[in-house]
Order: sequence, then C-alpha cells, then structure tokens
Amino acid sequence: MKKDTTHNLTVAAMLSAVAFILMFIEFPIPMLIPAFIKMDFSDLPALLGAFALGPVYGVIISFMKNLLHIVIKGTSTACVGELSNFILGAIFSAVAGYLYKHHKSRKTAIIGAVAGAVAMGVLSVPSNYFVVYPAYVQFYHMPLEAILGMYQAILPSADSLIKCLILFNLPFTLVKGLLDAVLCMLIYKPLSPILHGRR
Repeated sequence: MKKDTTHNLTVAAMLSAVAFILMFIEFPIPMLIPAFIKMDFSDLPALLGAFALGPVYGVIISFMKNLLHIVIKGTSTACVGELSNFILGAIFSAVAGYLYKHHKSRKTAIIGAVAGAVAMGVLSVPSNYFVVYPAYVQFYHMPLEAILGMYQAILPSADSLIKCLILFNLPFTLVKGLLDAVLCMLIYKPLSPILHGRR
C-alpha cells in the first residue's frame, strides 16, 4: 500500500511538472476568440493522471500545475487566470477519471474523456459568469465593458457576457478538451508502463 502511494505521488509530481511546462506553450486564436484566452495542452497530464491514478489525482495535478505557475513564474492576472484554469481542468479530469475508474476499457476512456470535455465546456459558462469574470473585474481591475469589447471586436452582436460565454468560451473550451482527449488516446498506451509502474 505504501509502495503504491509513493508511486502515485511520484507520478503525480512528474505529471504536474509536465503540465506546468505545457502552460508556457500557449497561443491565441485571435479570429475565433479574444486574445487573452489562449489555447494550450496543459490539461493533458491531468487527464493522463486521472486515468492512471484516479480522478482525485487528476484534480491534484490541475491544482499543482497552477500553484507552480504562480510560485515560479508569477501571475499576470491577479491569480484569476490560474483559478479559471484550475476549475476547468479539475472538472475535465475528475469527470473523465470517475467514469473510467468504474469500468476500465478503451471505450470507457473515450466516453470519459468526451464527457469530461463536454462538462468542462458547459460548466465554463457558469464558472466564468459567476466567478472568473467578476474576479477579473474586482481584482484585475478590468471593466466588464472592456472585456465585452474584446468579444465585440470579433462579433459585434455579442452584447452581453452570457452571450459571449455561450458563443465563444463554451465551444472553445469543448474543442480544447476534445483535442486533449485525442492526444491522451494516442499516448496513454505507450506511457502506461511508466504511469502504472510496470516494466
């Protein structure tokens, strides 16, 4: 039991470090979503961890990568960006890992990853509406009108926050999760011996 716990913590630490590094490889998609929202693949290690170690470890990896980002790199968003990244990453990995945990097969892994991506996309709307964007306004001192203006530069009819989140953030977050899911399916089997401590 102690050996399993030590292995799980070691793998979780390794995946957290990889996720932290992947946070630096980000890029905007300016024609599709405001530039302050960037595409990255840092949720992939948390998804791998959720499948290999369980959903709780997926959440821990999501938390640790953001903590490392704040401590080592510092925050440029008054920690609001890291909070958003953690909330959505935790939802993604927890849902996927929970579904996979109860019946471990490739089919269930695919179902879990897709369900996690859908949950992350759908729940990005209330989490951004009630928590993240109000926090940006409060702590980052960015007026809501300025945030809406970035969306309206792409789609002038996006005249309310809820409309912006549904039209832009939800599909963007869903696609981001699905891309992570595809990458996970491609690399999970080759990495499985390392993740599970098997030779």
